[in-house]
Amino acid sequence: MAPPRGQQTRKSSSALPEGYREDTAKGPMLRFEDSLPRLPVPTLEETSKRYLKSVHPLLNEAEFKNTRSAVDAFTKSGGPGEQLQKRLLARREDSKHRNWIYEWWNDAAYLSYRDPIVPYVSYFYSHRDDRRRRNPSKRAAALVTGVLEFRKQVDNGTVEPEYMKRLPISMESYQWMFNSCRIPGKTTDFPVKYNWQDHQYILVIRKNQFFKLPYSIGGQQLNAAELEKQFSRIYKTAQRSPPIGALTSQNRDIWHNAREALLSAHPANAQALETIQAASFTVCLDDASPITLEERAHQYWHGDGQNRWFDKPLEFIVNENGTSGFIGEHSMMDGTPTHRLNDYANMMIFTNKLDLSALSIRSDLAEPQPIKFHTNETVLREIHRATSDFDALIAQHDLRVQAYQGYGKGLIKRFKCSPDAYVQMVIQLAYHKMYGCNRPTYESAATRRFQQGRTETCRSVSDESVAWCDAMADPEIPSEECIKRFRGALDAHVKYISDASDGKGVDRHLFGLKKCLKEGEELPELFKDRAYGYSGTWFLSTSQLSSEFFNGYGWSQVVDEGWGIAYMINENRYATSPGFYCLLVRLFCRIRNRVR
Repeated sequence: MAPPRGQQTRKSSSALPEGYREDTAKGPMLRFEDSLPRLPVPTLEETSKRYLKSVHPLLNEAEFKNTRSAVDAFTKSGGPGEQLQKRLLARREDSKHRNWIYEWWNDAAYLSYRDPIVPYVSYFYSHRDDRRRRNPSKRAAALVTGVLEFRKQVDNGTVEPEYMKRLPISMESYQWMFNSCRIPGKTTDFPVKYNWQDHQYILVIRKNQFFKLPYSIGGQQLNAAELEKQFSRIYKTAQRSPPIGALTSQNRDIWHNAREALLSAHPANAQALETIQAASFTVCLDDASPITLEERAHQYWHGDGQNRWFDKPLEFIVNENGTSGFIGEHSMMDGTPTHRLNDYANMMIFTNKLDLSALSIRSDLAEPQPIKFHTNETVLREIHRATSDFDALIAQHDLRVQAYQGYGKGLIKRFKCSPDAYVQMVIQLAYHKMYGCNRPTYESAATRRFQQGRTETCRSVSDESVAWCDAMADPEIPSEECIKRFRGALDAHVKYISDASDGKGVDRHLFGLKKCLKEGEELPELFKDRAYGYSGTWFLSTSQLSSEFFNGYGWSQVVDEGWGIAYMINENRYATSPGFYCLLVRLFCRIRNRVR
């Protein structure tokens, strides 16, 4: 079988730079993991220069003068930054930490975050239509067959590593993909991982009722016909039940307390929770039949908040009309691994690389097993509270999906432009036209070429991007000058995101230095300065993942007055969700005409 789209073939260690080595004992997936470099700690000098450059377009003259003074006081010889930098460097060299920020970041950004993970943390993908499988049982069976093929490779450690700039990148987070779950703690959540060999089943949710569906009998995986049979059985037998899953949509402290109440309600509930947590992944069979891209996006982003278990990292949603999608919990795994999983499963289906033709159904195919919860008045009250809170929260959000068919990355590359930087500048101009200014913007940059690498911030607003937006808003400035400034803005963006991917961004380093403060030590002026808090307030939270098998993806805003903008740049089309939809399309056309 040919390697799936986007997956590179195995590289020989002899073709890699010195220092990279293969540890075959760890299996193909993790064979490079121990030889990946450790995340660097930038020097104070380079971070201070990059930080000042990044905040300059966001501040007035007096504010920037104050910020420069705070930075100078922090970085001067004998200043507080010097001691904090020494502590951070010592942490980096400590053998207990393969990545100096890994535990800190997982805790601060995810596990200690107490707001509901839906809509604020989780993210979704909307799958392309499978016109050959409009029947939801048939669509679910095909999708699960594709996912199980990928699961085998991950659980056996045989999936080929990914590469960035021809170098292997960290696959460590793949270990949290299957048979794992996030558990609400009293003040901090924690992840759990179960042995896949002891838990070879999936969790299916229909009408809020949970089912345990084994995907193997006697060591032989169920074929597509058998899976279809099992899903059909669930469709026929599922009974509308109290939405226990709605509890996972709550504030994490409230969910923790509700979980304790659920455990106290009946001794059997502990085993029911364990069965859910240990499942390989989840399939949600929804009542909805979304048609438009926006209806689908709402369904996969949050649905009605009930037919889910939002703490599971992998939840595949299949609707009554056969449309499908995915929602992912974010704490231990970023979007790139789950993107690869979803892309792989759909690619295998759409390119006919899966054998879905088997018709035989074994006689010992047992009925899916209902997972029973026992409730009491306290639990039912918490469920009612969860559904009410969820409805009120989602009502405060809006979502739009825009699919622009005019052109995609193929034409953008002909302009000799980076497609990602191109769209980032379109977003900047859209915001500028709506609000008359530019505000702090986050774009995710991957740092997976380092051990346990996750992400760094690319700060999209620059002096160059603001100069270009100002030029585009001024009819007196000629096209030639607009084009010149546009290319300058592209170059600045590409430079920053490249530095960020190399572990030389601003935000993680400053975060690490602040974490090195000891109890009782005074907070340096740098962290008290308005620019520090403001420049990290993401009015725009953006990222790109592209797939020919998706028709949308997205997540929530980071701050309530902000926007969450997910975009895909495919070969001949462009899509964004949510964001500045119609305005983006008009700007896209205008930019194209000017760049020509």
